[in-house]
Amino acid sequence: MKIAVVTGASSGMGREFVKAIDRDYSLDEIWVIARRRDRLEELTGECRTKVRGISLDLLEKKDINAYRELLISEKPHIHILVNSAGCGLFGEFTEMDLDSQLDIIDLNDKALTAMTYLSLPYMKEGDMIINMASNSSWQPVPYINVYGASKAYVMSFSRALGVELRGRKIHVMAVAPGWIKTEFFDHAVHDDTIKYYDRFYTAEQVVEKAMKDLRKKKEVSILGFPVRAQVALVKHLPVKMVMNTWCKQQGK
Repeated sequence: MKIAVVTGASSGMGREFVKAIDRDYSLDEIWVIARRRDRLEELTGECRTKVRGISLDLLEKKDINAYRELLISEKPHIHILVNSAGCGLFGEFTEMDLDSQLDIIDLNDKALTAMTYLSLPYMKEGDMIINMASNSSWQPVPYINVYGASKAYVMSFSRALGVELRGRKIHVMAVAPGWIKTEFFDHAVHDDTIKYYDRFYTAEQVVEKAMKDLRKKKEVSILGFPVRAQVALVKHLPVKMVMNTWCKQQGK
């Protein structure tokens, strides 16, 4: 059974990846993973491929183990793995709830790492992994501190893993977009700490670019010339200057 696995599939980026994979690939099933079963069931009527909704909370170790047991039982061939589940918080580190900030690390990094590790035994030559990084992956970001650090991990992990998997000819690509208007903001933004947003892209635009870049075997997918130019510039500027510029933009 040839499948794709998409986490965070109930909304935003994950949902758009499900639709794009359904459109571009011929698979037996797409396994869609998120907490909200009702939102997963909606995808069944939107895809030509059979969709299997799997309600899991990837912050829970028992649910990670449930995914492990499902793989052992079904023994699928995972052609595409998309690690899209993620969360963030905008604000001052000391003013935000500790448990919520630890959840960012657990979901964005630990769960992504676990899903990748558990899925790889069921992948082979020509298969692909997509990990959701961020434009925040490239530099420290005050007031998006833990989120930015978590996405730096995703970028570093993805690029290094891609090198390790060259011998198996499994391709790994990180997606590093700028601002995307999704439900993410409903949870991340709880005050006016972050005031300046230069431009927004849609989840559809980011995924469309990512799928094109995946076919080109790119290591990183970045939508938009302004974002690519910013990334190139950040790599050559002192970190302190980059952070000071960001803080001035936010009125800090």
